[in-house]
Amino acid sequence: MRIVVTLSVSLLAAVSLLCGCKATTGPVAGAGPVPPGPISPATAEQMLAQLPIKGRAPMTGYSRDQFGQAWTDDNSAPGGHNGCDTRDDILRRDLTDAKPATGCHITSGTLHDPYTGKSIVFVRGPKSTVVQIDHMVPLGDAWQTGAQQLPADRRRDLANDPRNLQSVDGPTNEQKGDGDAATWLPPQKPYRCAYVEHQVEVKSIYGLWVTRAEHDAIDGILHDC
Repeated sequence: MRIVVTLSVSLLAAVSLLCGCKATTGPVAGAGPVPPGPISPATAEQMLAQLPIKGRAPMTGYSRDQFGQAWTDDNSAPGGHNGCDTRDDILRRDLTDAKPATGCHITSGTLHDPYTGKSIVFVRGPKSTVVQIDHMVPLGDAWQTGAQQLPADRRRDLANDPRNLQSVDGPTNEQKGDGDAATWLPPQKPYRCAYVEHQVEVKSIYGLWVTRAEHDAIDGILHDC
C-alpha cells in the first residue's frame, strides 16, 4: 500500500485504521534492509551445480493439501514441535517489536520487507494479509520439480520449513504466485542474492530439481553476488 507523503497526519491515521496496517512512502528498490542469505554465494553455486536440470513435471494432482495442513506445528523441520504454529513462528522471527514478546499469538509488529524495501505495520485482523508468509520455493513449483515424488510427511516439512519461509509484502507475494527465479525475482535487487541462496538450499535439502531457465537465472545472480 502506498501512502503519499503530502497526506496530513490525521488522514494517514485514518487510512491506517481502516486497513489495519501502514507503510512508509512506498517501495524504493534497494532502500530497505537486506537480510543475509542462509549460505554463501560460493556454497550456493556449488549446490546449484549438483541440482539435476529437468523439465517441469505436470501439475496433475496438485493442491495445497498435498503439503499437509497449513502452518502445522507437527513437523520435523527446524523449529517444529515448539507448541506454536509455523505462521506465528515466522512472524515472531521477522517482525520488529512483535507482540506478544512471549507466547504464540503474534498480534502486531513492523515488517521491514526484504522484497520491496517498505516498512509495513502488521496488525492481526481482517486486513492482516498485508503481510503474508511466502514460500521462497513456491509449493506449485516444488510440486513440478520433484515434490510429488516425496512422501507426505516430507512435503509437509517442506511447506513448514523456516528455511523456505519469509514474511513479505502481501500484494508482492501475490504477484509472484508460483514463479521460479526465471520468471520472478524480488523488486529490491540487493535481496536477490539471499533470495536465490534460500531457493538453492531448499531444493538441495529436499531433493528437488531446477529447470534450465531457472538454473541459468540463479547462476547469473550468484555470479554477480
